[in-house]
Amino acid sequence: MKAFIYTVSLILFTSFGAFAQSEMLVEGTYQGENLYIQNPFAESGVGFCVIDVSINGEQSIDEINSSAFEIDFASYQLFRGQAVSVKITYKDGCSPRVLNPEVLKATSTFKITSISVSKSGELKWATTGERGSLPFVIEQFRWNKWVRVGKVKGKGLRSASNYSFKAELHSGPNKFRLKQIDHTRKPRYSKAAKLTRSGAPEVFITSDKDKVKKQLTFGSKTGAELKTMYELVNKFGVLVKKGKGSKVDFTGLDKGEYWISYDNKQEKIKKR
Repeated sequence: MKAFIYTVSLILFTSFGAFAQSEMLVEGTYQGENLYIQNPFAESGVGFCVIDVSINGEQSIDEINSSAFEIDFASYQLFRGQAVSVKITYKDGCSPRVLNPEVLKATSTFKITSISVSKSGELKWATTGERGSLPFVIEQFRWNKWVRVGKVKGKGLRSASNYSFKAELHSGPNKFRLKQIDHTRKPRYSKAAKLTRSGAPEVFITSDKDKVKKQLTFGSKTGAELKTMYELVNKFGVLVKKGKGSKVDFTGLDKGEYWISYDNKQEKIKKR
């Protein structure tokens, strides 16, 4: 009977202890800098808030019994760009604070070793020196500005990485570049990949652009319908439509002047 009572008491104590703990998970990629944790006293006033710290599942060897402590990642043989997961277990009624969480955010450090675009629109590039996975935004130079046309997830590897993206070419010369933005919000760009002349057919407006009623149509010189990327802005420069197709629906739009950007051209049109 005594043995039974002891067992029940032990279970209740363990359950209460588990209930009185909380966990904080800090994840990112190692960038060569350490993490600093502010560690207040426990609600009871006895001891500090943090009970335990683990890095990628490995028990921390850092001293955590102080009002602030440092997680020295160099002690865990991490390499730059490696995924890191820091689990902080702490007592209820208090809360530790990570003072510099930005040090685990991926940084844009890619170096382009090659970049090219084929006549079929296949954009290829190779990188080295990435530290953490960040997306590559693909931009195409159209209508006297850089236009976002796609996105590819970065591998985040320091070693050589190869990428490709199927782009939509317009007639004439084409130009593409890559953009990457990290936590600093400052974009980094690649050099441009240029194609002197593409095989894409030239697109024309095949309907009367001075008397647009319900729709505007695109096509070849012979009048065959052709699809193209387009942007439509009103006389105030406000974008009212964008997309890809052989027709632009003007239903519901006000009468007046508009600018239509399509293929590699820009023209003024009028809705009647």
